[in-house]
Amino acid sequence: MSGIESRGPESESNLVNMPETPTTEVDVPEPYRKNEGDGAAAKAGEKPAEKANEKAKGKTAYRDTNAKTIIELKGVTKTFVRGKEPLTVLDGLTLDVHEGAFEALMGPSGSGKSTLLNLIAGLDRPTSGMAKVAGNDLSTMSDGDLARFRSRHIGFIFQAYNLMPVLTALENVELPLLLTKLSSADRRKRAQTALRAVGLEDRMAHYPRQLSGGQEQRVAIARAIVNDPTIIVADEPTGDLDRKAADDILTLLTKLNEEFKKTILMVTHDPSAAERATATRHLNKGKLE
Repeated sequence: MSGIESRGPESESNLVNMPETPTTEVDVPEPYRKNEGDGAAAKAGEKPAEKANEKAKGKTAYRDTNAKTIIELKGVTKTFVRGKEPLTVLDGLTLDVHEGAFEALMGPSGSGKSTLLNLIAGLDRPTSGMAKVAGNDLSTMSDGDLARFRSRHIGFIFQAYNLMPVLTALENVELPLLLTKLSSADRRKRAQTALRAVGLEDRMAHYPRQLSGGQEQRVAIARAIVNDPTIIVADEPTGDLDRKAADDILTLLTKLNEEFKKTILMVTHDPSAAERATATRHLNKGKLE
């Protein structure tokens, strides 16, 4: 397997040593239970959402001088052809993300956010430029190497959960491990550990239709972390959830970043979600602002 760095999924997962999470709803830290600043803003005639958006805009990219760059894009362009007309979605984009960062990516619909996530996750290749992720130059890798890269380094979280309705929560989480050389017993142990980490040990035998939206997304997060990935990419992970369920998911992502040092790149339209990240970037017409 040429050109792929770092450990394989068969190695011992850091998640095995995760402390068990209670089966009750994830406890939301006090600052997020009631946004007291919203009341003050309302009294001053300022909308809470606008205030949160301004806070998000003011945050700068995460920088740890001791951390290495884990995502490095230079002059990346992505062009699609629609009929006979080329459509440039990413236009000479340059981006550095350091290991251990939790970054939010915001921008209007059609600005290229999901395309950028797909490139970083190895689901697509740039038309031009360099895309280096976890020490791998994605633009030069074969389809097989990209598949192995995703299995080793990337955990996906989607807005629509993308769970298999005919599989239980445990079986959904175990799916990515079917591509590894782990035994059936080891696969089940890892899936159980991942579900405990997201507080769903009492829902392992439940099917998606038997779960709430927040619980479905937690199953999806367990599936994303079961391989102990280097990077978690989340595309609107709270977009289909109510505020309480969204806060639970954001608290869980913060835990994965702060306690387990996962690098997270999250696309969101929600300023409150972006506020949980350590940095916010804005993409517009294929360029970072």
